[in-house]
Amino acid sequence: MAGVTTTYNAGLRYGGPASMTLGWLVVAFFNGCVALSMAEICSAYPTSGGLYYWSAKLAGNDWAPLASWVTGWFNIVGQWAATTSTDFSLAQLIQVMVLLGTGGANGGGYTASKYVVLAIHGFVLVLHGLINSLPIRCLSWFGHLGAFWNTAGALVLVVLIPSVATERASPEFIFTHFNADNGMGVHGNAYILALGLLTSQYSLLGYDASAHMIEETKKADWSGPMGIVSSVALSTAFGWIFMVALTSIVTDDIQYLLDTSNDAGGYAVAQALHNAFRRRYGSGAGGIACVGVVAVGIFLAGVACIASNSRMGYAFSRDGAMPMSRVWHRVTKHEVPLNVVWLSVVIAFAMALTSLGSQVAFQAMVSIATLGQYIAYALPIFFRVTTARKSFVPGPFHLGRYGVFVGWAAVLWVALLTVLFSLPVAYPVAQDNFNYTPVAVGGVLLLSVGAWVLHARFWFRGPIANVDL
Repeated sequence: MAGVTTTYNAGLRYGGPASMTLGWLVVAFFNGCVALSMAEICSAYPTSGGLYYWSAKLAGNDWAPLASWVTGWFNIVGQWAATTSTDFSLAQLIQVMVLLGTGGANGGGYTASKYVVLAIHGFVLVLHGLINSLPIRCLSWFGHLGAFWNTAGALVLVVLIPSVATERASPEFIFTHFNADNGMGVHGNAYILALGLLTSQYSLLGYDASAHMIEETKKADWSGPMGIVSSVALSTAFGWIFMVALTSIVTDDIQYLLDTSNDAGGYAVAQALHNAFRRRYGSGAGGIACVGVVAVGIFLAGVACIASNSRMGYAFSRDGAMPMSRVWHRVTKHEVPLNVVWLSVVIAFAMALTSLGSQVAFQAMVSIATLGQYIAYALPIFFRVTTARKSFVPGPFHLGRYGVFVGWAAVLWVALLTVLFSLPVAYPVAQDNFNYTPVAVGGVLLLSVGAWVLHARFWFRGPIANVDL
């Protein structure tokens, strides 16, 4: 629910229903290849270091420290950006709910300033920090609640939304209508479709969380991989059904739903839901309640983001890779890495400060969340299918002779994503619409490699092993 709702505007703009409903299936196939390859490696190396540990084990002795260093920094920066984008998206959604609940933009409703939205973002981050400061048994409860809520909530909305609507879009519209009128000066159906695919990619992200929590998991070499695979499979299935249900009530003009002068301030999903309930019952309150169900799902997703951040930061600092590592890898008597939990909160808030200066600059932070993490996903897979092709010893979960084929499909898909995420999203290109994604991601690469050349190569030797795997 979280990914589909918060990126629905971009999907409508670039390609519309066809790029979302059919494009989702294309993205799901290649995401499945990435997840299966990661699960196979996770089964062989079940540690909370996850991706950067895998790179060290698979890149070979000569390249292990550098491979581990670069993978780790892409992963942790991507995770910080994911927390930022998740909680900031929730803050924006809360603002839209308040706007609609007080009369809408055209009825004198309250429109929160960017400072108020930032304050809501900070408040949500603090709540997530407090939850992640609890013992692992309590955090596990929130994990179960998140899984239940996103599954049950999606099912309820999938049944409720089409049944409430007095008018529903035709199957032809849902699966074949292509919106080329994006209002951003982007032409060429293939180009528009490529940008539309990125919406689905945003929604299927973060499944490395199972790897980072794996040292706190029973039967880690099996349950960790199954966590990765099942999360992608379930998110793919429920996400697609949820997207189809939402698109079934898109009976208004697409440009109207995206127009910032509508009651929801241009938030297409909220406007469509509000309209559907208002036409049926004369009030849009039910639509606001549906948005509230999504908001709770996003909140629980944010809990998981901080949990994953903190375990990755704990493992990375345990191996001395972060400044002030001795501070960040300390744990409480309940085995909670408390310091790095709050480090994740502070960094996620600091990243959101870019929203005060430029929304475009903030979108670059969101792009790091997706592209940065997928690069980190692809690096150990690349080493698995190249340098470690013959020497790789699989765990209980393995792909057999298909492992190399699936791995190459995953690597090539991420390479394509890197190009797509770097394309201009508006023409003519100017300072206020420039796609800063290649600059942001390139900055992470430049800083990590630069730090390696100037400093880390003299002392960093990769993950510190205290058990044999």
